[in-house]
Amino acid sequence: MAILPNGTIIGSVTESDFRFADRMHRSEVRFGVRLTPRGGVDRVDGVNDEGALQARVAAPPVGGAANTALIRLLADELDVSRSAVRLVAGASGRHKLVVVEGVSAEEIAARWPGLKV
Repeated sequence: MAILPNGTIIGSVTESDFRFADRMHRSEVRFGVRLTPRGGVDRVDGVNDEGALQARVAAPPVGGAANTALIRLLADELDVSRSAVRLVAGASGRHKLVVVEGVSAEEIAARWPGLKV
């Protein structure tokens, strides 16, 4: 299958193509994360009272290692590629703003109830 610049589809379309197209049409979702580096394990602890995701990673906050671990953790949790998760604010602090592509706000809110998206 091929999609021309004008949106015309050439060739046969499979179910996988429909799933891909569905993910491509979803908007990006932004949410806050409070990260605890050197937390012993990589895991999401839930949503805090402020509506931000509470996460911890084993990596230290040196050279971006904790941020990289957070991106890997969120990508694995949401079943998206690492390139679909971006850190847009808070690179040097505990409070971060993350953008995820390929997942709807409803899916994220269902996974982590109480999260402000």
